[in-house]
Amino acid sequence: MTQTLEGSTHRGIPHEELIDDFTLACISRALDDREMALQKQSKVFFQISGAGHEALLLALARNLRPAYDWFFPYYRDRSLMLGLGITPTEILLQAVGSSEDPASGGRQMPCHWGYAAKNVVTQSSPTGSQCIPAVGCAEASRYISRRPHLPGCTAQGDELTYVSLGEGATSEGEFWESLNTACTLHLPVLFVVADNGYAISVPSSDQSPAPISEMVAGFRGLDVYRFDGRDYFTARREGARAIAHVRAGVGPGLIHATVTRPYSHSAADTQSKYRSVEELADEAEHDPILQLQRALVQAGVLDEARAEEIKAEAKQVVADAAREALAAPRPDPLTVTEQVYVLPEVKERTLDPDEGGDVVAFGEAIKRTLHEQMDADERIRVFGEDVADAREQVLSNVEGKGGVFGTTHGLQRAFGIARCFNTPLAEANIIGRAVGQAIRGLRPAPEIQFFDYIWPAMQQIKSEAATIRWRSNGAFTCPTVMRVPIGGYLTGGSIWHSQCGESIFAHVPGLLIAFPSRARDAAGLLRTAFRCEDPVLFLEHKHLLRQPYTKDPFPPSDYFVPFGKGDIRKAGDDVTIVTYGATVEKSLKAAAQLEAEDGVSVEVIDLRSLVPWDRELVAESVGRTGRALVVHEDVLTCGFGAEVAAWVADELFSDLDAPVRRVGAKDTCVAYEPSLEAAILPQVDDIADAARSLASY
Repeated sequence: MTQTLEGSTHRGIPHEELIDDFTLACISRALDDREMALQKQSKVFFQISGAGHEALLLALARNLRPAYDWFFPYYRDRSLMLGLGITPTEILLQAVGSSEDPASGGRQMPCHWGYAAKNVVTQSSPTGSQCIPAVGCAEASRYISRRPHLPGCTAQGDELTYVSLGEGATSEGEFWESLNTACTLHLPVLFVVADNGYAISVPSSDQSPAPISEMVAGFRGLDVYRFDGRDYFTARREGARAIAHVRAGVGPGLIHATVTRPYSHSAADTQSKYRSVEELADEAEHDPILQLQRALVQAGVLDEARAEEIKAEAKQVVADAAREALAAPRPDPLTVTEQVYVLPEVKERTLDPDEGGDVVAFGEAIKRTLHEQMDADERIRVFGEDVADAREQVLSNVEGKGGVFGTTHGLQRAFGIARCFNTPLAEANIIGRAVGQAIRGLRPAPEIQFFDYIWPAMQQIKSEAATIRWRSNGAFTCPTVMRVPIGGYLTGGSIWHSQCGESIFAHVPGLLIAFPSRARDAAGLLRTAFRCEDPVLFLEHKHLLRQPYTKDPFPPSDYFVPFGKGDIRKAGDDVTIVTYGATVEKSLKAAAQLEAEDGVSVEVIDLRSLVPWDRELVAESVGRTGRALVVHEDVLTCGFGAEVAAWVADELFSDLDAPVRRVGAKDTCVAYEPSLEAAILPQVDDIADAARSLASY
């Protein structure tokens, strides 16, 4: 057996490090093999391997710093996790779905990493979507490092953010959006593209016209490193160069490394169906573990006998870890609804009629609250399309933009460009960057300019922001307030500026939704939103921003509206109308019409927030009136009113004296011409007719 002398090196690397990394590579491969065996025994329920990536990732791990740098890995990064100090048992606890799995408590499938103590951010499955939050994380690093006093936020002066993906995921738009921002802002982000030649069964040649390292060549400020990631020594040398460049703070870097995929994409795939025998044989010959073993034996670092001993020892380590993981407890099914979201403890107090400041409309209340909250909390940053006032060079000579609706006007002047700034016209970029900043403890407040254009951000909202707390079993949270102008009744807004669609987002677990209808509620809900540790969709109805009937005295700073707490806008005894947003005022007018013309007493409830919504208030009201009408601006089919109506019918059936009715928009888009818009959206007479019909039962 070869004796390795202490202090000996090979190609400038200590023998001890070479042997340790070879050992970890063997453990990583043994973990793949063990998981596949357990999956066949139905003790592991899915398997996806990191085989073929070991040399690249262990080489990179030597220059990366757990609990110092930040990591947004993908599912093939098994050996990187081992290199950062994650144990085989911890990895297998996730594979068997144990409640002791530190990454997710049994909630995520294997190889979906998340280790808060080492800054390994909880991983999602959509390919490439992690790239934009990684950029937001690096943004937060720069912001926090210049403000070390921020509560709950820490950053290192030379930290970097690591984000990895396969070459197939570079086809995703979010990858390109992340590169755009990383290069524009010169952020310390290391992109690692591990190229095994395939996106499941689709070869690279069908994915793009050139290798990714060539396609990104036009990004100014991006340092690109192209090398053979199967060769540990090349990866060690080139990886150190790339990491040092990014750590120096001069801008992002991208590693494009060739790796292999000796096993199929996952347990659900059989690659022999689409890869030739010759191709697979060539891959086996270039297996990175085999190549490293040959190099170490040839250099005398170890001999063949010791290499085989290490492999056997690795298998035993994994076998022991598997026994421990299989004996670990499984999650309690009663816990499945825990960590969806956690509401902050705030109490709504009654406002005296003469209490408050200046009388302001809805939009002005939002603007004042943003100023107030930003002044109180330096963690809040407002950004989006057109939200800033102007370029700093011209700011002193112009009025300033401050958003399409003026709700962010003056924020840049008051708090500086680091706290109120414009972004690219890219909605996924806006929300994804907020996700990364929120993970670092900031309180980002991104704005989507119009609800009608929110859909490119849906991946970041639904798959990233809303799932973070649940998928990490509470190890990570995402405190972000996403402000979105919404709705119609604009006369000329048309399909692209007048739609509602809040019910789609109410269907997303983990996402809180506020939808105020008056100035004081807008202020109270927004204050509460900034105290939430989970993502909030804060919907600001465009038609209400300057309407006289939304005006209230601006409430004192200690006035909060709890989420899930509705408001009785008008008391009544005969019919309950449950509504929110722009249809609150129309419901109040309909109620006044019925009282004057028919003597019908209508109670109007403004829900104010949709997730959660105030079931207790609705139940109390319907228990008195015996009749329920749900009114909203969104289309009738699958609108949020369907949920309220179904709950009332299910839970309050014995209280009802008439069927539950709904009023909503027609199942079409909002039209441009005013008479068409009026025919599509709910009007006062529509609400009055429905309430009158209910009262006649």
